[in-house]
Amino acid sequence: MAKKNSPIGQRTVIGFDFGKKYIGVAVGQEITGSASPIGSIKANDGIPNWDSLASYLKEWQPDFIVVGLPLNMDGSEQQITLDAKKFGQRIAGRFGIKVEFQDERLTTADAKEQLFSRGGYKNLTKDNIDAESARLIIESFFEQSYG
Repeated sequence: MAKKNSPIGQRTVIGFDFGKKYIGVAVGQEITGSASPIGSIKANDGIPNWDSLASYLKEWQPDFIVVGLPLNMDGSEQQITLDAKKFGQRIAGRFGIKVEFQDERLTTADAKEQLFSRGGYKNLTKDNIDAESARLIIESFFEQSYG
C-alpha cells in the first residue's frame, strides 16, 4: 500500500478502538482536529478481518493510524492493552503505515453518553459504540498532540 506524505497539520488519520470481537473505526482530519465514526470490523479473538481493515485503509489512505490503548484506571497495562499493541504492530508491519497509540480510558463511557444524547437507546448499538469510541480516540489524540 502506497504511503501518503501529507504535510503535518493536513494529514488524514484512521483510528481503531480495539476489541476481541469488534474493532471500531473512525477517520479524522488534522486540519479540523475532528473525526467521524465510519464503522466496525469483525474480529476473532482480537484478530481482525484483514480484508475489511484493508478496504478502510484503501478507501481513506491515512497518513497514520491511531490505536486506542485500553489501560486500567490507574494507568497500568492489562492483557487487552498488550493485545491492542500487538494489533497496532501487525498493522504497521502488514501495511507499512505509522501507528500511534492513545490512552482510551473512559472513551466507551463517553461514546455511550454522546450517542444516547443524540438518539436515545436505539443509538446504542455495538457498531455505533465502537465507531464512536474510535472517533473519540482520534480526537483525544489530536487534543493531546496539538492542543
